[in-house]
Amino acid sequence: MSEGDTFWVSLAERLFGLLLIVIGAIMLYYTATSTDTLGGFSVLFGALSVILVLLGIFLLLVKPPE
Repeated sequence: MSEGDTFWVSLAERLFGLLLIVIGAIMLYYTATSTDTLGGFSVLFGALSVILVLLGIFLLLVKPPE
């Protein structure tokens, strides 16, 4: 691999992390605002959205190997 590949991998990882955080936050918002419609599934969708947000934060904090 060349020297520039690490930069692009790191950039793609960070952008994917940001995308996961945004999608997880939107899911969490819609889950919280429509708990009466979702019923028992609101816990499932709430947990999935929290997992997405945590995975996105993890991708932002982790550094790829050099």
